[in-house]
Amino acid sequence: MARHHRADVRPDRGPLSRVPNLVAGPTTGGIILAYETARHLGLASFIAERREDGPGREFRRGFEIGPGHRVLIVDDVLTTGGSVREVIDAVRTRGAEVVGVGMLVDRTGGKVDFGVPFFACIPIDVVSWTPEECPLCEKGVELKVT
Repeated sequence: MARHHRADVRPDRGPLSRVPNLVAGPTTGGIILAYETARHLGLASFIAERREDGPGREFRRGFEIGPGHRVLIVDDVLTTGGSVREVIDAVRTRGAEVVGVGMLVDRTGGKVDFGVPFFACIPIDVVSWTPEECPLCEKGVELKVT
């Protein structure tokens, strides 16, 4: 059986100023990445689910998080940053510290700032428009979903 051990994550190696002791991700895209990142680092992974009673996210299902936790937040694809900001709020609401955000794909090309160290495996700049600004909409080109 293979042994898994905590990876060498130190403040002088990489973008994190503080070493995480927990990894969290939003449902649903962040669940697998949070689990695998935590497994690689030898840490626990938590998921932040959408609140049932309003906007935002919360930790349920026995996920206890609080003071003393230094949380690395990971997700699959960054488009606007909304779900990651909700996880950041949920972490801070519990009194824990967010030490960084990691993303598999950053569709903003680095334009979103979470106020903590940020890393994306694949940064790309995807252009998007409102319907009023869209050049294809202006020409009457119909969107076809296949």
